[in-house]
Amino acid sequence: LHVPHASTRIPAHVRRHIRLTDAQLAAELAHLTDAHTDAIAARAAAAASPRPFQFVNQLSRLVVDPERFPDEREEMLAAGMGAVYTRTSHGAPLRADEPSHVEDLLATYYRPYAADMTSAVADRLAATGRAVIVDVHSYPSRALPYELHGDRPRPAICLGTDPFHTPPDLLAAAREAFAGCGTVDLDTPFAGCYVPLTHYRREPAVAAIMIEIRRDTYMQEPAGTPTAGLQAVAAALTQLIDDSADLAVVA
Repeated sequence: LHVPHASTRIPAHVRRHIRLTDAQLAAELAHLTDAHTDAIAARAAAAASPRPFQFVNQLSRLVVDPERFPDEREEMLAAGMGAVYTRTSHGAPLRADEPSHVEDLLATYYRPYAADMTSAVADRLAATGRAVIVDVHSYPSRALPYELHGDRPRPAICLGTDPFHTPPDLLAAAREAFAGCGTVDLDTPFAGCYVPLTHYRREPAVAAIMIEIRRDTYMQEPAGTPTAGLQAVAAALTQLIDDSADLAVVA
């Protein structure tokens, strides 16, 4: 289970480069943090058999976003939200576009995170011959200005896929597991799933799917307490873990 956006922690030396007031930063964190997704993953992992590994980012995505491409392949660069964000969710300046600071963030946080995730996947491949990455996210019920595809449908559960890394049986298992949580749709309003670049489009034994949970399904928006829906979503994720343990390796 990969949980990249649940934390609100920003180290002091990174905070000094952020141009927002404390109140503005709190509002931005409320918009962009996938609140309680770490709790969802933890509950699901505790109930699943076999128990999956959990790879949980301990820093806010406002430090670096480990799921973004670090180069021109990243379409969110157009919104100032590549691997290092320079704009807020509403398009306001977040930090100065200082190449030296950006490189420091990439070197200190982005690349080590990517290396650790790559190592975790490689360990699973060595041990079992396969790895399944389930990317756990959430998103607001109303589109934020930064979203490039905010006019698309916003189901209770969005399943993000990749044509190389998401085999049909994994997708079918996810559809079945989350069917009781509300509407389930594919690659809308967000698409794709996280795979370390070392394995991306190269290693078919790495399967992946992204679970995007619409926040009003399990919590009070924008950054409030969980509702009863959290347990239902966690139970669905447990079912997906249990079912995906038996999936065949893609040849």
